[in-house]
Formats: sequence, structure tokens, C-alpha cells
Amino acid sequence: MSQELPTEPLITKTTLTAAGTALLAAVVILAFMGRIWWCKEGDLSPWSWDIWSTHNSQHFIDPYSITHLLHGVAEFWLIGLIFYKVPLAWRFVMAICLESTWEVVENTNMIIERYREATMSLDYFGDSILNSVADILCCGLGFWIAYKLRFWKSMTLFIVTEIILALTIRDSLILNVIMLLCPVEAIKQWQMGG
Repeated sequence: MSQELPTEPLITKTTLTAAGTALLAAVVILAFMGRIWWCKEGDLSPWSWDIWSTHNSQHFIDPYSITHLLHGVAEFWLIGLIFYKVPLAWRFVMAICLESTWEVVENTNMIIERYREATMSLDYFGDSILNSVADILCCGLGFWIAYKLRFWKSMTLFIVTEIILALTIRDSLILNVIMLLCPVEAIKQWQMGG
């Protein structure tokens, strides 16, 4: 991977509008899907750090927001690898579109049930709309961080963050993907503290 920073802008007015439209489309779709706007418990705190509570994924920020930041780091490099001829600003739009799409898919009944069956998220009932918005924004921030840090520093950030998440909440982006696609009972038992 090249260590040279692109000289082109990360965001232009046109691409910011396109990214904003993707985010807004996700919000509208999530609302039509019946997702709640905010924590059903009525707690007005902007964050919740307890992944075992009913507040998880219901506030603006939670520990899983960090995994969405890592989505952005990974998407910066993967999209750049595949679509290297596409201007950087449009690759940013692609990342926001991809993340917006994931937020909609993640909140379908099929994926919610998959999380309940295969992962430690036994009581997961989907994200609030504002949590989904924050997840998309975190992805955009991760994309920008990878752009600024370049490959080796962003790879180091990714690995260190994965380790910290695994040690503190017993989950991470990689563990989440493994457990969603190909669950391992030993990982699930470890995550649940067994």
C-alpha cells in the first residue's frame, strides 16, 4: 500500500451532499422499518457504556461505536484497493453508502435474530435511529483517520483497538464478524464470561 497521502480533497460540496443523502436515506428507511428514535427507557444520556443493559445500541454512542470507526478504517483501505482510480472524495461517499446500507440490514428482523441466536447479544433488539446515525458518522471518522494516518499507523490503530475492545467488552469488530457469519461456541462462552 502506498504511504503517499492523496493530494485531492477528502470531501467536496457534491460528495458531502451525496454522503448526507445516503445517511438521510438510511434514517428514512429505518423510520419506516419501525426503529425507535432514542432509548425506549427514556434515558437522555448521549452514551451508554454497559453492553449488557437495555441501553446498548440505544444511545448516540456506545462501545460498538468504536467498531464502526474501525469499519471506516477498513473501508478506506479496501475501497481504495479495489477502486483506486475513483477520486478519494467519491470513495468516501462509497464508504458512507456501504455503512448506511449495513445499518439498514443490521436492523432487519433476520439480522437481529441472528445476533440473538449466534452471538452474546441475547437481548439485542436493534439500534435506535440516532445510534445508527452515530455509527455511520463514526465510520466516516474512521475513514478520515485512515486517510490521515496512512497504512501502517492505521493498521496499528486497528489492531490495538481490537485488542482493547476484546479485553474490555469481550467483543470487537473481528469477533463480531466471526460470530455473525460462523459462530464459535467457545468464543460465545468466553464472551458471556463462562
